[in-house]
Amino acid sequence: MKPRRAITRRLLLAGLPAPALKSAGGVGQIFIAERSRYLDPATEFEVVCLTGPAYATYLPATTSKIIARRGGALLCASDRPGSLQAFRLDWKSGEMRQLTGCRALDKDALCWHPDERSFFCFDGASLVRVPLATLRPREIYRIPEGWDKGAGFSLSEDGLYAFCVERRQDRSRLRMIGLAKSAVTTVLETAGTLENPQPRPKRAGILYQRDGDSLWLVNYDGANNRRLNTAAGKPGPALWSADGRTVLYLHSPEQEPQRRWLREHTPDFNADQLVAPTTQFVCFHRNADASVFVGASGSQAAPHILLLLRITRRELTLCEHASSQARSVKPLFAPDSQRIFFESDRHGKSALYTMSLERLVEPTDG
Repeated sequence: MKPRRAITRRLLLAGLPAPALKSAGGVGQIFIAERSRYLDPATEFEVVCLTGPAYATYLPATTSKIIARRGGALLCASDRPGSLQAFRLDWKSGEMRQLTGCRALDKDALCWHPDERSFFCFDGASLVRVPLATLRPREIYRIPEGWDKGAGFSLSEDGLYAFCVERRQDRSRLRMIGLAKSAVTTVLETAGTLENPQPRPKRAGILYQRDGDSLWLVNYDGANNRRLNTAAGKPGPALWSADGRTVLYLHSPEQEPQRRWLREHTPDFNADQLVAPTTQFVCFHRNADASVFVGASGSQAAPHILLLLRITRRELTLCEHASSQARSVKPLFAPDSQRIFFESDRHGKSALYTMSLERLVEPTDG
């Protein structure tokens, strides 16, 4: 009679079935690449679809840092594992690494810390910081009972403060969260709607939108809260220049509300100037030195992504976005200006796309 073989932990684990690729709660799991390439029907430029058609993948707000300078890492949100989670997408290989196991991820509120060793996201009312080394979330702040999260989330350039908007009935407040000492202050509170806070690079100021029809600037301590004297009409999406000197924004003139102009405002001198007319841009992004812009057109007849060269005020069509919601396309430059990324549901569910600009745009250091 043969002696009974001892059941060791190694033998027990070896006899278990391998975990499924898309198992629930798979924080840290690597999902295989599902890249595909095609020639754009409008321009015949090559476009790469980075994510698959069986699940939805979304870009966060492009006013935040969502592309890491090191490693080709793009932060995104996807329901690939069965629920909406944060992912690190390696755009070079196409692999996706699941970073969270959230119950209620805000797909728009994802942002790298400046050191790129951790990132921030909102899980319901909770703002959490997630180190890449451990993927163990730590709650930084929780929105108080009776308040709801408003639109927008961002980090200061030095990574010391986070900013968000909270809403209750017909009131809004802008909150500043100290990440080093966990101190939370209300920068301002007012009736109406506040949205999209963006800390000013190199200065202690916050740009925000109020009631969907005006741009405002306020100091970190709530002082000098003022409406920017932008051109007559309705300002649209806005973002800071890299040096914080100017605000770039889309503008609809009062006389021609269907037109879209790209304008630049200098708050320190109360000056506003036209950069260039656009082909109905509904969202845009700048390269590092704001010499070139990329925008998504809201035209139904020509749903294109276009490059706009500042010096000549001329546009070049890059490709079709063909998205059912042009505002969700959110095109943005890679830090070196040699590539763009965008979102579209042209092939069914929302997916992420990329396109090389090496032959079209000079590299930058931004």
